[in-house]
Amino acid sequence: MTPSKAAVIGGGVIGAGWVARLIENGVEVAVFDPAPDAHDKLEAVFANAERAYAKLTMAARGGKGEWRLCGTIDEAVAGAQLIIEAVPERLELKRKVYSEIEAAADEGALIASSTSGLLPTDLQAEMAHPARFLVAHPFNPVYLLPLVELVGGEKTASEAIERAKAIFAGMGMHPLHIKKEIDAFVADRLMEAMWREALWLVNDGIASTEEIDDAVRYGFGLRYAQMGIFETFRIAGGEAGMRHFLDQFGPALAWPWTKLMDVPDLNEALVETIASQSDAQSGGHSIRELERIRDDNLIAIMQALKANEWGAGNTLAAYEAKLFDSGAAKSDAVDFSQPVTTLERTVPPDWTDYNNHMNEARYLQCFGDATDAFMRMMGVDADYIATGNSFFTVETHIRHLDEVRVNEPIVALTQLIDAGGKKMHLFHKLFHRDGGLLATGEHLLLHVSLETRSTSEPAAHVAAKLAEVMALHAKLPVPEGIGRAVGQKR
Repeated sequence: MTPSKAAVIGGGVIGAGWVARLIENGVEVAVFDPAPDAHDKLEAVFANAERAYAKLTMAARGGKGEWRLCGTIDEAVAGAQLIIEAVPERLELKRKVYSEIEAAADEGALIASSTSGLLPTDLQAEMAHPARFLVAHPFNPVYLLPLVELVGGEKTASEAIERAKAIFAGMGMHPLHIKKEIDAFVADRLMEAMWREALWLVNDGIASTEEIDDAVRYGFGLRYAQMGIFETFRIAGGEAGMRHFLDQFGPALAWPWTKLMDVPDLNEALVETIASQSDAQSGGHSIRELERIRDDNLIAIMQALKANEWGAGNTLAAYEAKLFDSGAAKSDAVDFSQPVTTLERTVPPDWTDYNNHMNEARYLQCFGDATDAFMRMMGVDADYIATGNSFFTVETHIRHLDEVRVNEPIVALTQLIDAGGKKMHLFHKLFHRDGGLLATGEHLLLHVSLETRSTSEPAAHVAAKLAEVMALHAKLPVPEGIGRAVGQKR
């Protein structure tokens, strides 16, 4: 349920992150931000998002959405189905912005605030149509982290919450409906508690900023990234679980271990201590460099969780399945009288060798992704695989014909050579987008029952689609190089 048009009011860190996620999901976005440097700041965030999405998923994302900077709120929200407010955390400013939004927005537009703590009931108090308003609180970087807290006010319609769930889930996010209003919602309250304690540890000279961060990133932070708080402590209770943990460690809650409610005076001396330690800790990295390091680590963690079918990895897996299957859904518009386009992307930095060229393993990945895309066009999608059927590759031959460098565009064309019975024989050509042939890949696949791991006949609708395409591709010229053996003279 991804909207075709959206508006973002405010182009700071959070607003820019929202725009990046939206355009990476093919949404057209109009942005209002009166800052003179808004355009350059937005473009810097988009560059990081583009870099991150190239690594996050191998699924084709389709076309990116266009974006434009508008001179007024009226211009930005016109025709938008989703309007996201991301202006500074001042209640009266936000209410003024909502008044301007409502004066120009379409009647059915959903209005969401990115506030990190203001109550939605207070925010919507002066709105003419408060039923369509809710809080959608994301986390930085918005284009990468999946969590978004959804909080309705007293006048928010349940339908608005459900629409928001569908929209954000469709963009690869994990919508968490907070069913009771509370200042700062859930995640920020947890972070605030740790932040307060961290400030005291620095203030009292117990630990430096780097030592505190090390305690998190080398220890419990790794557990929290996959299991959160309660499941982590449940395991700590051993076989007896949470009850035993609470019996064993519950009394410690009465001990003076923390200063949760008190905050040290952020005087000039403490601010200088924290700032200087933090600057030294970063090791000379710029903020943009730190953002890219952060993004790479987040991607690696989410990919690892995906491999283990856990937590944020499941959100990423569902997003990838949606992208793959949405690409397959467009196959009705494909001209199967010609080799079909099964891959379009640019070469990401981590696909390259020491010469900055795409390494040989990635040529195989390109052809594997092209095979997957073709299979989906034939009806072998996630739903089909869930029934216990798929095609397995049994033989592959790749010819490496030319080099391609980082950030250069590549495209794969696929021709069906044979599709009789249980067999699917494919021939891929990988091109630079300028037309140069980079490699060919010839692949033989057999249809397999995932239950028995033995070959089996494909379902009728898959067999019919393969037969339809085979009849068309049989009229095409036989590809040069088909059936070649390793070392055979050209």
